[in-house]
Amino acid sequence: MALVLWLRRAWSAAFLTERPSISLGLFRIAVAATIGCHVIPSLLQLDDNYLSTAFKEKNASFFPIWALRLVEASPDWVVLLAVALFGVSWLGFLIGYKSQASAVLLGVSCYYFYALNSLHIGTLSWDILLVTLSLCYVTGYHGDACSVDSVLRGDPEAYRRRRPFFIQRLLQLQLAFTFWHTALGKTHLAPAGAALIGNWQTDNPYYYLMHYPPLGVVRDFPLRALLGQHPALCYGLGVLLIIAETILPVLWFVPKTRPVGLAIGIGFQIMLLATLHVPTIFFFLFPPQMLLFVNPERIVRWIEARRARTALSPRPILLYDGRCGFCLLSVRRLKTLDVFGRIDPVDFHGVADLTHLHPALTEARCRSRMQLIEPHGMLTEGFDSARRLCLRLPLAWPLATVLYLPGARWVGRRVYDWVAGRRFGFHAGQLCQTNQCAIRSGETSPSSNT
Repeated sequence: MALVLWLRRAWSAAFLTERPSISLGLFRIAVAATIGCHVIPSLLQLDDNYLSTAFKEKNASFFPIWALRLVEASPDWVVLLAVALFGVSWLGFLIGYKSQASAVLLGVSCYYFYALNSLHIGTLSWDILLVTLSLCYVTGYHGDACSVDSVLRGDPEAYRRRRPFFIQRLLQLQLAFTFWHTALGKTHLAPAGAALIGNWQTDNPYYYLMHYPPLGVVRDFPLRALLGQHPALCYGLGVLLIIAETILPVLWFVPKTRPVGLAIGIGFQIMLLATLHVPTIFFFLFPPQMLLFVNPERIVRWIEARRARTALSPRPILLYDGRCGFCLLSVRRLKTLDVFGRIDPVDFHGVADLTHLHPALTEARCRSRMQLIEPHGMLTEGFDSARRLCLRLPLAWPLATVLYLPGARWVGRRVYDWVAGRRFGFHAGQLCQTNQCAIRSGETSPSSNT
């Protein structure tokens, strides 16, 4: 009975204890980047890779025969449809819009292309990546923070949202088992015809690698010629590699050795990229997956410390209409983007004298557009304020690249003013349930308010 109770407590502590889910939000971006680097280049040459004109190779060891035959019968328009599905779902997963649904659709399209022609994206690393993506199907926690979903919810505390640790623990175990699997694989004789023949403990595959042709798996790094002249050194490095792949996961799971293990693990991946032609998963996915071992509570404490320091320094003041439900929701969404608290939103109705903030401010001006006063005294309004805000908020930097395109200001100002003049039409649903911003007699007309 005591053993059962201990196992239950251990299971709860390891998998069910609630912790902040911000790590999964950041990891979602890394998974999307890795998938994009694997698939998008192959889609740029559809004729050679996926259409009926392409040379294709099937992976019968991964897919059932009936699935391969079904995919093989795809006409070209189905392939193009799958490309469109991939593009939409990949972008949605990257930015965290309907993140769980985007993950499912992305997985469907990825499996389709893998079955259609495994020659271009079919590697062991791709199999690992698909397993990682499949863990995103069963949860939407990766959309809690650093996502469009959290912005649309208007959830300023998204980075602190607590969730069961189950998925994150599975991802940790997946990475650990991957390292242990590769270490064990090096201690057994490889099948005849394999790229690396021999047991890494009794043979010297690392020495063979140093003598591969220039276009082989090894890069032409500065120490390659030197290693090729010292078989004993190559053998020692090979054994050291097995030891590292065996011990590193243990270091990650032990809190006291975790910082050292993470530093060695990330350095190990950088070394692989510098010396070998390895798949992009070793750079885009494995280091972020290692960082899942960092306690998310530490990340939240780091963010809180940054917010506290920022609050003590001069910040841009954003004046908004606190009696407008549409404006209130917009400010909540802005606070969700402003993870580090770099902006100070202020309801202009609570300011006794607006000219103390800036001599050009008036109540009518604040009603018509939002006003942004920067620490050095610069005043902008409306669309121009939105652009300046995007430069201040790291999560909004991708949007800033769009808002600063040539012609974006001309279009943006007109769109902003159109929405501002009709904001009362947006009050349906949850935007203004109390109707705080209804026009009273004697006040300005709707067209002049925002």
